[in-house]
Amino acid sequence: MTDTVSITTAGGEPQPSLLDQIGARAEARSIPLAAHLDLTWKCNEGCVHCYLDHSVGDDMDTAEVKGVLDQLAAAGTMFLTLSGGEIMLRKDIFEIVAYARSLLFDVRLKTNGILISERDADRFAEMGVRQVNISIYSHRPEVHDAITRVPGSFARSIEAIRRLKSRGLTVEMRVPVFKGGADNYARLKALADELGVRILFDATITPRMDGGQAPVALNIDADTREEFYLDPAVTASLEDACAPPTPPGEELLNGHSCGAGFKSCYITPQGDVMPCVTFPLVCGSLRHSSFLAIWKSAPFLQIRGIRNRDLDTCSSCSSLSSCHRCPGLAFMEGNMRGPSIQDCQNTYAQTKVPTPLYPAAPLGSAPLRGPAHSGQFVPLAALLPAAGDRSYRESANY
Repeated sequence: MTDTVSITTAGGEPQPSLLDQIGARAEARSIPLAAHLDLTWKCNEGCVHCYLDHSVGDDMDTAEVKGVLDQLAAAGTMFLTLSGGEIMLRKDIFEIVAYARSLLFDVRLKTNGILISERDADRFAEMGVRQVNISIYSHRPEVHDAITRVPGSFARSIEAIRRLKSRGLTVEMRVPVFKGGADNYARLKALADELGVRILFDATITPRMDGGQAPVALNIDADTREEFYLDPAVTASLEDACAPPTPPGEELLNGHSCGAGFKSCYITPQGDVMPCVTFPLVCGSLRHSSFLAIWKSAPFLQIRGIRNRDLDTCSSCSSLSSCHRCPGLAFMEGNMRGPSIQDCQNTYAQTKVPTPLYPAAPLGSAPLRGPAHSGQFVPLAALLPAAGDRSYRESANY
């Protein structure tokens, strides 16, 4: 969503882009500028690293989804990501996309692409979808197919990229990096160049949304991670990939490490509202409350009250300016106000400056959920049940 292009004034000082200015104003006013809506968790692939429970059903129907889109539009949302599971398993996918575009949302789709036909590509282009993200796990078809557990999925996903690109759609190849998957980043970059699409590598594999830690074991080891961040094919696609840290100023300390809960949110197929797909804290249900009531609820307000200077450990870390800290990962590791092992490891791999949890602590050593913070702030993890606790949906507090 972020536009990194800046304008330089006559005095030589760069000015933020229009989108950056809009984002800053949205954050200051707590406007949900961007929303990520999963339409279903069902999927036609069985990726080994997936963080979703594909058996969960009770998806919102077409009318419910349209009602959610109406509420998001009224709240000021501009950027809409439709994802899953696999969105093409929804028989009403084109009706939903058409309705979203009628509300003037900037629409991005996340799909594996294997069900997208020539006609489907035409329809998405005709509707004005801005971008489609498709995950590719290796330049070798047999490796990709072993990860998705669907024979021939590599060829079908690549064909979908070609089809969408030929219709003028912006396509981005997403490459999650983990053990047994992508290892030749230059070959993948060459494949993206051949297809004429952007490529984005990501070496962070997250826990399951229900708190399960199995996917985390697939993260690459420390040596491989350092090689990853030194590879020219990777650094070319990452902004400030190896930028050295600078002393944090007042603006950084008064800011936030992430826009989740400030200017963006995530909505599950069942209508649960969370700060982000990697921040599985259920703040309310759209089947029981309005979006704005949930957006202004105590959990979201508490999240917005945390600035970088309030963070446990991170506020005094010398790498604060270089760290892309994820509060969701910190939340699932026990304290959303604290550091995340994976973020510490990524930052160290990029800068070689020791971080609070790395290299001292190995990946996976942190507890899933820790005790309540001893100060005035009590982590919401200690106040609310985990997102995977479905009994909460039947409670009076939901």
